[in-house]
Amino acid sequence: MREILDIQKQLLPDLMDTMKKRYTILHYIFVSGSVGRRTLAVSLNTTERILRAEVDFLKEQGLVEVEASGMRISPAGRQLLESIEPLVKDLFGLTELEERIRSHYGLKQVVIVPGDSDVSPHTKKELGRAGAAVLRKLVTEDEVIAVTGGSTLAEVAYHLTATTPLKGCWFVPARGGLGESVELEANTIASTMAKKTGASYRLLHVPYYLGEEAYQSLMQDQSIAEIIQFIRKARMVVHGIGEAMVMARRRKVDPETTESLRRDGALAEAFGYYFDRQGNILQKMPTVGLRIEDIHEMDMVIGIAGGKSKGEAITSVLRHGHENVLVTDEAAAQEIVQRLSS
Repeated sequence: MREILDIQKQLLPDLMDTMKKRYTILHYIFVSGSVGRRTLAVSLNTTERILRAEVDFLKEQGLVEVEASGMRISPAGRQLLESIEPLVKDLFGLTELEERIRSHYGLKQVVIVPGDSDVSPHTKKELGRAGAAVLRKLVTEDEVIAVTGGSTLAEVAYHLTATTPLKGCWFVPARGGLGESVELEANTIASTMAKKTGASYRLLHVPYYLGEEAYQSLMQDQSIAEIIQFIRKARMVVHGIGEAMVMARRRKVDPETTESLRRDGALAEAFGYYFDRQGNILQKMPTVGLRIEDIHEMDMVIGIAGGKSKGEAITSVLRHGHENVLVTDEAAAQEIVQRLSS
């Protein structure tokens, strides 16, 4: 089948484009459960007129059902998606991208989903679904799993389901996080992951950034010290990656430090550390939780981030060299590949 796809790419490239378009529509309807035409058109960045023609075709083939409440996938459509799933990466040309990134950075695994999270909520959901699948596959029984905050990790939490190995695990926040949007805090995501999987969790109720005096005071607190010691037992961490200046604004970093980061060429933020183009650490913010030396000693470090705008930031973190697994999207992957030789 893969050989046939290769031939079609050369002789019938228009056919491949049509296949990709119809697969994307069908898969979005599947993930959504039920969706209206206008919502679907906006999410896929197309017009209702173009979408109507494609949906009519899928309906005629018996792959979707159109009701007053919206469109939903039919049993035949679900079966088709299951059949084509192993070929999707070849269809979108993602297998080669995965291998180029994996081999260049010496990673154990790279998973790329089609699309661009910056413009498609559907791709963001797929990123979360892929991240959840990787976590389920790699986890072992009775692990302590540290997780960071952010919208991508919230999607991972949403897509997790109970499995036997996960039920004996503990989810913990990688760092403090009070002061952010509650639903995006590491505490919330750790507890959601635990509840979705039947696992246990512990929380760290401290702000993300602290002044030096507050930091030293908290570290003397016995209950805080005990939970930090427990968090540092983690052998697996699942984390997002942010653009440096975006995260500095979101974390309300003071203007002087923000300007210093900009001047020094900060591109990425992860775990409260800011990285430059070559992956060097420029700044460590006073936060409570996992330290970079803890990350370096982990058995499994899974980075999950996507969107064309984050390609440079992801590259920066990969160059630091602490990742084992990367889950990203097509748009970010293309940006990463463009920077392999720079």
